[in-house]
Amino acid sequence: MSLMSRAMLAALVLAVCAAPAMAQAAYQPPRTAGGNPDLQGVWSSATATPMERPKGYPLVISRTQADEIEGGTLFNQRMKTQANYVDPNEGAPEKGKPLPPVGNYDVAYTDPGSRVTSIGGELRSSWVVWPEDGRIPALTEAGKRLRDSSPRAIGNGYDNPEERGLGERCVLMSGGPPLRSGLYNNNVQIVQTPEHVMLVVEMVHDVRVARINAAHHVNGVEAWMGEPVARWDGDTLVIETRNMHAEQRKDRTVLSPTGRITERFTRISHGQMLYQFEIDDPVTYASVWRGETALNRLDEDMYEYACHEGNYGLYNILLGGRENDARGAAHAGGESRTE
Repeated sequence: MSLMSRAMLAALVLAVCAAPAMAQAAYQPPRTAGGNPDLQGVWSSATATPMERPKGYPLVISRTQADEIEGGTLFNQRMKTQANYVDPNEGAPEKGKPLPPVGNYDVAYTDPGSRVTSIGGELRSSWVVWPEDGRIPALTEAGKRLRDSSPRAIGNGYDNPEERGLGERCVLMSGGPPLRSGLYNNNVQIVQTPEHVMLVVEMVHDVRVARINAAHHVNGVEAWMGEPVARWDGDTLVIETRNMHAEQRKDRTVLSPTGRITERFTRISHGQMLYQFEIDDPVTYASVWRGETALNRLDEDMYEYACHEGNYGLYNILLGGRENDARGAAHAGGESRTE
């Protein structure tokens, strides 16, 4: 694709993706003392809508189709079948009893979202809005090599800490970019000053601080969650992130050193914000891809999150690996291993 056609296509798709925000143009958001929209507060990205679109569904779906997607989620199925999940009289679990598929997390303490995303009244089947099929574009050959170079892909999972996921190591979970919806704690708090915007997610209390109207550094330093720089495009906050830490680029969203992630935050009502993102990395993906969801306002506070997996879990996993080594026992790893 030529540079001209690529630019024209990008402009066309951006206009289509921005349609929900445009439809809400009549809404006037509260403003800070500096005159910019006030995005501050706690927002939730919890949703039953998956990142990629299930086959057979359009982007905008009916209530019946939404019921089908919602009914197929593990969370909603567990809520129906595990009625005694908080029974205080149940007693200790049976020794050796298999745990449910999500491990020993009681369903009462998870909150991935039970309803599909609704943006200005439109029910959505996926976060991904481009490509049109709602699927993340295929990796290029360079992208596959980058993915396969991850310690998690080449290790057996029991030799080095780096072979475990970033979340399991209490390093990084859902701070983005881009934001996602996970098992629980899908909350982000936004704080604004004239010079900075801060986003702190509840999960592992990951914090991003974006400098407003600043330039990206060119010193080659890569940081967890990258280097975010913010600007205002009318009433939309735009954050562009570069210089992502190499481990995050391989373990979370596959990205090359030159890849860019652009996020857009637009308040479309008192209780809802349109969140859009674009991943532009021709080295890694066959095409640009874009997603969007609704961030819903919570009139609640966030509390400190403590990640305990690294206290005992990681140590015990590696200890078990050394015991296997001593016994000469084989253990699976690489792509066959899951967290």
